Amino acid sequence: MAKYYPSIMKEIREFQHIAAAENPELNLVWGELQNVLDDQFIRDATLNGVARREKPLKIIPKTSDTLDVRKFRLLSRYNEDIPYTVPNLRNQLTNLCGANGYRMNLVNNTFTLIVKVELVAKQNLDTVGELLERVVPLNMIIDLDLMYNQHKTLHVYTHRQLQQFTQYALRNEVLT
Repeated sequence: MAKYYPSIMKEIREFQHIAAAENPELNLVWGELQNVLDDQFIRDATLNGVARREKPLKIIPKTSDTLDVRKFRLLSRYNEDIPYTVPNLRNQLTNLCGANGYRMNLVNNTFTLIVKVELVAKQNLDTVGELLERVVPLNMIIDLDLMYNQHKTLHVYTHRQLQQFTQYALRNEVLT
């Protein structure tokens, strides 16, 4: 605050004390103002901004949800667009999981929609399932699962490199 005073006032002790007393309050105001600006966009939102957006959508967060998972759930809800079409659903899944984060196959003769989500988006599987439940017609069967590691993923590693992993980890974890 003192840096905004005219030079003649900077020397006065009373104004120095006023500035010292007001600076913490002004810093809090500037911090809250930044939070308000961040809360305008879901990807930048604070915990308070996410909670405010969840309330009208009747989204109840789980206690184990991180802020990123809650933001992901909000984005999935805002990106919903009914009526359901396959290209529209592909766009929604691309927005949520990324262009290569899923595979989708529609089997018309059995009314089955098969969606496989990449292992890197494993924590978002429930949210993708909720999205599919809301936008896919009720006469269709939804087959949602993770895309597990397969031989084509693992063949670049030697047996010595793979022996440190369990069978479960080889199938279900993202290998680096």
